[in-house]
Amino acid sequence: MQRTQFGNMTCSIARTLDVIGEPWSPLILRDVYVGLTRFEQLREDLNISRKVLTVRLKWLVDNGVLEARPYSDRPPRHEYVLTEQGRELCDLLLTMVHWGDRWRAGYAGPPVLYRHHACGQIAHVEPTCSECGQPMHATDVDVLPGPGSAGYDQD
Repeated sequence: MQRTQFGNMTCSIARTLDVIGEPWSPLILRDVYVGLTRFEQLREDLNISRKVLTVRLKWLVDNGVLEARPYSDRPPRHEYVLTEQGRELCDLLLTMVHWGDRWRAGYAGPPVLYRHHACGQIAHVEPTCSECGQPMHATDVDVLPGPGSAGYDQD
């Protein structure tokens, strides 16, 4: 079956999904983010097949989200580290964590807590406006055509 190429769509959400929309990809990024950087560590933690993990890691490296760094020549082995793009995608994952903790954590509560370096408090991510710093949610914005849109008017 041919996979739909979301990267060709004129939509930033579709283009992001083209890179990390396959369900294993965000989980691989999560694991690399928390320090599981080697193939066997990832495979064991995720209980994922070698074939699927190999394909997903290659995709993430080819798309500039992860970098493969050799740590052994014999046999050849790599560890995986987040690139700048990968670190920014982890910001997106923290937003997903907040939603999952709020709506899907269940009676036991969140499985992981996040301590903010700046204030030392356990916290969650809240989107804020890059211009004024105020909270920014879907109900607080208007969606307008941008420069990459066919309907963009520069006037």
